[in-house]
Amino acid sequence: MEKASGARVVECVPNFSEGRDAKVVEAIAGAIAACGVRVLDVQRDADHNRCVVTFLGSPEACKRAALAGARVAVERIDMNRHQGAHPRVGAVDVIPLVPVSGITMEECVAHARELATALWSELRLPVYFYEEAATRPERRNLEDVRRGQYEGLREAVRSDPSRAPDVGEAALHPTAGAVVVGARAPLIAFNVNLGTSDLALAQRIAKGVRHSSGGFRYVKAMGVKLEDRRIVQVSMNLTNFRGTPIHRVFETIRNEAEAAGVSVVGSEIVGLVPMDALVDAARHFLRIENFAPEQVLERRLLEE
Repeated sequence: MEKASGARVVECVPNFSEGRDAKVVEAIAGAIAACGVRVLDVQRDADHNRCVVTFLGSPEACKRAALAGARVAVERIDMNRHQGAHPRVGAVDVIPLVPVSGITMEECVAHARELATALWSELRLPVYFYEEAATRPERRNLEDVRRGQYEGLREAVRSDPSRAPDVGEAALHPTAGAVVVGARAPLIAFNVNLGTSDLALAQRIAKGVRHSSGGFRYVKAMGVKLEDRRIVQVSMNLTNFRGTPIHRVFETIRNEAEAAGVSVVGSEIVGLVPMDALVDAARHFLRIENFAPEQVLERRLLEE
């Protein structure tokens, strides 16, 4: 990994609309890794038809790496043939920059703007800004930017000025769509799988836990169907695990599912998760008395 001057470290977590073709995912991850960043995790999901690459580096290296991954995605992914359970607006669906050390959120916003300019000038990908980089309040939430998904946005952008991109012309790339770029705090992508094919149940539970419809303050959720497994999932982003812990959301989903006669068959974390989030869950479920985070062996080793 390229040494970041003054310990200026950014985490970048681009999501690409390909989770079934391993060769395409490997090509994207390889292009990213070749840019002097440290790739921490690569995950792909066939049902969502989506992959997530997590990497660290200086802001300059992360911008180069994100652009390199986007080049491959634009070349190899055709949104006109793409199908999957996860909402998306383009081959490179979203690129968030997350401040880790030695850099402020405001600086990450500036780097997001620079990256957007490069994505448009080189790849002709129109860009929408979200979260801390949003230029208008109605685009702060990613789900609002994705409204209508690729197919709906492709039509709306031609006639509705309110759907025009922040960077680029009012027309999507003919095969790669658009990209959403932003700066945000760390989040946890957490999914709970239910032992049923009843999509309406997953959607009802998702509505109950997400903040926008009266649920937990830091939860974004939707119900999706996992066709290959013939089950449904409550798919979530937890934007502040201290404000709304993982275990609180999990317990609510489990209780709601069991009330409907359905069991939770598993859960999953997409990408990386802070150690403290799992420590909090362990403390809750194991009912550990007088537990201190310093009792975690790996934490003590890191401190030493």
